[in-house]
Amino acid sequence: MTLLLMVGLFVSGQEKESEKEHKRKSGEAVYDSISDRVLLRREFAGGVILHSRGWGFQFRKGKNLSYFKSLQWEINVVSLKSPKQIRTLNPYFNNAKSYVYGKLNHVYILRAGIGIKRLLNRKPYWGGIELRFIYFGGFSLAIAKPVYLYVLNFTPENEEYTINIEKYNPKIHGLDNIYGRAPFTHGIGNTSLHPGLYVKLGLNFEFGNYNSSIKAVEAGATLDYYPIPVSIMALNPEQSFFLTFYIGFSFGKRYD
Repeated sequence: MTLLLMVGLFVSGQEKESEKEHKRKSGEAVYDSISDRVLLRREFAGGVILHSRGWGFQFRKGKNLSYFKSLQWEINVVSLKSPKQIRTLNPYFNNAKSYVYGKLNHVYILRAGIGIKRLLNRKPYWGGIELRFIYFGGFSLAIAKPVYLYVLNFTPENEEYTINIEKYNPKIHGLDNIYGRAPFTHGIGNTSLHPGLYVKLGLNFEFGNYNSSIKAVEAGATLDYYPIPVSIMALNPEQSFFLTFYIGFSFGKRYD
């Protein structure tokens, strides 16, 4: 009787395995619950980052070293604004374009780094939230493009004015002669690059009912350092350190 039971279980297991293999080959979805505890060796995810001084996009690719530890590579691009930025308009012209008074450079950050994700809390067998601690470090590049504006140039003799595109100069450009922002493409050739380093710490909250599908929210802090200081606003000191707090939303998958 025991022998028959063991044979039956073996045959049943082989049938289930062959059924999964058939589904996999035919392209049908294979059941993948959290309770399976299957370690899929690779993963990738991408999403949006909102941080205390701007926003951007991120992409990560990882290799699971164990169920509790994953080696990750990441690339992200974010904007970097000054907390003192205020958008304004020239009140004397109805069709004037809005601009940020006192802004010297549009700044964007490109980061490329490597890090670790460590599992702190597993999902229950029915799904739920899985908590991971993340820490990253790597290369950071600040890209500073000068601000160009439409500037009013008056001719007192004829009591007329012309509108020219000029690089913003806080010494000669004020609220009375700035017409508005110029197209972003002006000044690209004068862009300066500031290479540096960054470190990142955070908590990753992954939710969902499938190991193969990544849906996560992440919150943490990033510190960027640039040996050549970066300037965003006029009459403000240049900075080498930028500390930002972020929340990210990412989606992806795990696979073998």
